[in-house]
Amino acid sequence: MWIGSKVNESDADHAKELGNEIWDSGYTVQIVNEGEEPENFFWVGIGGRKEYDKSAEYIKYVRLFRCSNEKGYFSVSEKCSDFCQDDLASDDVMILDTGHEVFVWMGPHSSDVERKMAIKSAQVYIQHLMQLDTSSPIRKLRCTFRGKEPHQFTRCFHGWGEFHDPISY
Repeated sequence: MWIGSKVNESDADHAKELGNEIWDSGYTVQIVNEGEEPENFFWVGIGGRKEYDKSAEYIKYVRLFRCSNEKGYFSVSEKCSDFCQDDLASDDVMILDTGHEVFVWMGPHSSDVERKMAIKSAQVYIQHLMQLDTSSPIRKLRCTFRGKEPHQFTRCFHGWGEFHDPISY
């Protein structure tokens, strides 16, 4: 069981209890603290040492919105907090707030109207956040396209992987 360096003690204790409950029949649970990972089995077991995010602050802020005009009018609706990569529909535009950046993600089959209105909606959203809470981080507006998403975008989705259906424009 790996315990991150920034986890609070209560969460670490809860994880240890769950680990002992899950693997209580014949397995030994070994606690590995971040920064103390043994090279011989930990890093080898997960495919080698690689860079990883040391902060998950964005989790506090992350929100996903769907922008669509499929009903004949433009609308923006928030997706549930448990969203995934499959929620990124090729015929829509999405807005993702990471706490520091607001991404406008454009599906390859989205309309020009959706793209223009989504960018305007993201600008209004950022202005609203600044008025609502002046201590909130100032978000930068960024656009991204399917298959070109930066790490700051993809890390907000559990189990991000390559898109499997071909992009046709």
